[in-house]
Amino acid sequence: MTAPLPGFAGRTYLFEVDNGAAFRNAYSADGTRLRWEGLGESAGQWEDVKLHVAEVAPRIYFVSWTETSGITVSHVMDLNTLTVKVFWTWEGEGGRVGELHTGRLTPA
Repeated sequence: MTAPLPGFAGRTYLFEVDNGAAFRNAYSADGTRLRWEGLGESAGQWEDVKLHVAEVAPRIYFVSWTETSGITVSHVMDLNTLTVKVFWTWEGEGGRVGELHTGRLTPA
């Protein structure tokens, strides 16, 4: 039995984070990959990443990936309210650093 496609599969969203960061997130048709593109201060940065996805409630998804830079990103995407809780970590001075943020999704 095949799992149903995630609700974000084949869609593109503008993702605006509470710290001012913004991204254009384009999800593959099968929901297994993401191409994110930085906007504003992050313009010109992008990556195509493999996703790990679990639906934790109707239209609410836990989505995680690791970027080539070593940054890890975990989202709880609520497609009912178009909101996201995001936790990202990276290697900083003295060890791993993490930040928790909220954001909004706008279909693009």
